[in-house]
Amino acid sequence: AGAQRRRRGGDRRAARGAGLHSIYRKTRRIDPIRMKPYNTEQTKKEEVREMFDNIAPKYDLLNHTLSMSIDRIWRRHVVREVRRAAPRRILDVATGTGDLAIEMARRIDGVQVLAVDLSEQMLSVARRKVEARGLDGRIVLDRGDAEHLTAGDASVDVATVAFGVRNFGDLEAGLRELFRVVRPGGRVVILEFSTPRNRIFRSLYEFYSYRILPRIGGMVSHDRQAYAYLPASVGEFPAPDRFLAMMEAAGFRRCRARSQSFGIAQIYIGER
Repeated sequence: AGAQRRRRGGDRRAARGAGLHSIYRKTRRIDPIRMKPYNTEQTKKEEVREMFDNIAPKYDLLNHTLSMSIDRIWRRHVVREVRRAAPRRILDVATGTGDLAIEMARRIDGVQVLAVDLSEQMLSVARRKVEARGLDGRIVLDRGDAEHLTAGDASVDVATVAFGVRNFGDLEAGLRELFRVVRPGGRVVILEFSTPRNRIFRSLYEFYSYRILPRIGGMVSHDRQAYAYLPASVGEFPAPDRFLAMMEAAGFRRCRARSQSFGIAQIYIGER
């Protein structure tokens, strides 16, 4: 009887472990280009716009709370990389609620930032934040599509994206557009989540991402599908080596990645 109880206990633990890993394996089978928040007949771009319109009112609260504000530190590291290029004009793509655009305008003297996003509701939040900080003379916010940017060829010193490239409808097209708008000698700086390589840390990270984050995010935002899609899209995003190869294929040179917080995020840098 004792042996049977031990076997049943082991079976339950194995089932729980299998459940966690099956979530991860299931997301890994989805095409990263086609993976969408709601899986309707809309395009990925349309669904991403709808998702961010839905969660915009609670986005900042959840973003900083669920990350324990580590995302603020990562953005400062991005600003440090951007500042090394001594930019005068920056294009911030998928700006969301404007956190990175604001940080760059505050910390880089004399810079002008054009910040674009698909979601009008996210931009509404960004506008309030920019105006409250007196930065509306240095940051211009506008609707924009990463795959069809309105900025001219070679018109900016630096292009940035923070937590946005994995939501591009066409990742390769988005990278080509970033290359097009950056001047020769300029650079692109991209901050994006990644999957930690350490097996133990990765297991903890995945448990939090797939089990805890969707419940809390869904409860607060009233859109659990959004907060299931967001971590799953991290699992689907290309590994750093592959993404660097994609940057090079788009035309960037001297591409490199800088791991953040044990590999939870990466800062990708490429030069034109």
